[in-house]
Parts: sequence; structure tokens; C-alpha cells
Amino acid sequence: MITLRFVDAGEGRRLNAEYRGKDKDHPTNVLSFRYEPPPHLAGDLVLCVPVVLAEALEQGKPAAEHFAHLVVHGMLHLQGYDHQADAAAKLMEAKEREILARLGIADPY
Repeated sequence: MITLRFVDAGEGRRLNAEYRGKDKDHPTNVLSFRYEPPPHLAGDLVLCVPVVLAEALEQGKPAAEHFAHLVVHGMLHLQGYDHQADAAAKLMEAKEREILARLGIADPY
């Protein structure tokens, strides 16, 4: 079971600071909270609407495609993927591209 939440900038900032540290006292586009390790997929995805909309505008992307990308990104986090190291980031980004291409969405990078 996955919960998908859309929040405002205030709640996005609070959650980011609370769960990622005081140095993260700003809203971020998506947060992933995994409940169980794979293969059982359970967790929360929290998308900060104003941040996602601003990023889409800045990057010249349709907002719906940027939201889709971030849902895919968050779902991969729930499955254990991360982008802390270069090799892990390349693997995760390749998975994102593959999934988004199947949805008819251009490479987000």
C-alpha cells in the first residue's frame, strides 16, 4: 500500500527538516518514506505542489509530466533505489527514463 500526498510549501518544509535534518529547512519536491523493504512495497510519497509547479515552469516541462517523473522517482526510492553515489544515481536515472518512456514522457534529465 502506498499513500500519495500533495502538500503545500509549509508542510513540505516541515517534513523535510523533521525527517532529513535541520540543514534541510526548505520544501523539497518529493519525499519518500518506506515502511517495508522490497519485495513488499509500502510507504508514503509526499509531493510539495508549489515546488513541483515552480520546477516544471523553470525547466520548461509540462507540470503533469514533472509530477509523473517525481512519482516514479519516489516509487523507486520506496523500492530501495537512491542517488547518493554516482553509480547508484546512474542506475536510478536509467530506470526513471525507462519507465517514463513507457508512459510517453520525454527524458527528464
